[in-house]
Amino acid sequence: MTTTSNAAFPKHFIWGVATSAFQIEGASEADGKGPSIWDDFCRIPGAIQDASDGRVACDHYHRWETDLDLVADLGVDAYRFSVSWPRVQPLGSGAFNEKGFEFYERLVDGMLARGLKPYLTLNHWDLPSALQATGGWENRDTVQCYVDYACEVARHLGDRVASICTHNEPWVVAVLGHESGIFAPGIKSRAVAIQVAHHLFLSHGIAVTAMRAQGCKADMGIVLNLSPINPATDFDADRAAARRADGGGLRWYVEPLLKGEYPADVLEDLGADAPKVLPGDMAKIKVPIDFLGVNYYMRSVVSAGEPWDVKASGHEITDMGWEVYPQGLTELLLRLHRDYTLPPIYITENGAAFKDEVINGQVHDRRRQKYIENHIAAVLAAMRQGVRVNGYFVWSLLDNFEWSSGYAKRFGIVRVDYATQERTLKDSALWYRAFLAAEKRKGL
Repeated sequence: MTTTSNAAFPKHFIWGVATSAFQIEGASEADGKGPSIWDDFCRIPGAIQDASDGRVACDHYHRWETDLDLVADLGVDAYRFSVSWPRVQPLGSGAFNEKGFEFYERLVDGMLARGLKPYLTLNHWDLPSALQATGGWENRDTVQCYVDYACEVARHLGDRVASICTHNEPWVVAVLGHESGIFAPGIKSRAVAIQVAHHLFLSHGIAVTAMRAQGCKADMGIVLNLSPINPATDFDADRAAARRADGGGLRWYVEPLLKGEYPADVLEDLGADAPKVLPGDMAKIKVPIDFLGVNYYMRSVVSAGEPWDVKASGHEITDMGWEVYPQGLTELLLRLHRDYTLPPIYITENGAAFKDEVINGQVHDRRRQKYIENHIAAVLAAMRQGVRVNGYFVWSLLDNFEWSSGYAKRFGIVRVDYATQERTLKDSALWYRAFLAAEKRKGL
């Protein structure tokens, strides 16, 4: 699957690259920044694969100008970034840190000066540690703290950003952070995870309403990580297992936002672990949104018996152990289009980790290049069948701190030498730049 040479995306289609604050900024204690749950998690022995942390990361806090020059040089329209909550409000409540806001104001102004549209994410997982000490996202009080934070960010930046995403991947925060415990804050309880998900949805809806009420005109939405979920075989047991997985992994996250209700079958399966929902909560969650962000990396194949062996598919496997399956993105978009009344969709993250080699100062990452090319083709295939997709963002601009994998996995189209902080455009970046230049010529 590749993009065809004569295929042109609509002129209004937004092309971009994406990052997140904790993964690239570093400067973990600079200018009044407070600690986050990821700062804390990195100190737990064994939590991070290479025993690293985000204290320096890509040093983007000090190198943002040259990093934005890189972004602009790619020829993209937009840059998706996140605000670090503890950088602008160290305790997650109470006083705000103006030095933190000054950084993001410089960053946003720098994007605008380079002709880049700023796509802002409010929560890319770095909850202030002080809020975790009082229960974090399990505590309903955190919802109002988040709303106050969102409104203050909108007050500072809302007149200049094109888009505000409330939360990035609530599934990750809930399940990996609070059920399996392999991400911060490292809690292992299904009941807690489900309650966390509800509070994330609730904070999303209330924050969108509040930001709009104070006059913020930016497009507002949320970003979900979604996959088509296929049974390993056509046997009834595998099909039933896939239905349950689809309920917990897709419908639980889509339906409260778009339908104002939780799936009945999932609630039944949860039993006593179902969330505490107060009267009026679901109406607040189902606030109209301007876009739905979809992050796609792989499909999920489910078996009622032994776990499905990803290598059995015969498809390429990334350095994360994920199957390369671009047609799954088309399948996912068509399914969403069929089953829900959707706002415009953006592919807000898509990319792959592969082991890279620097040869004579160059990185020939052909596998990543083909991954991106084939997934762009998959987006186009869905659009040709009626799905309204308004943009595509490569993950990630830079090699960076890859959460529990530390610096062992590289997703960037730009290589970072962590010892020197030197940036090198990989072949995937050069291809993306050439592809975008060709697309823009077609649109003339």
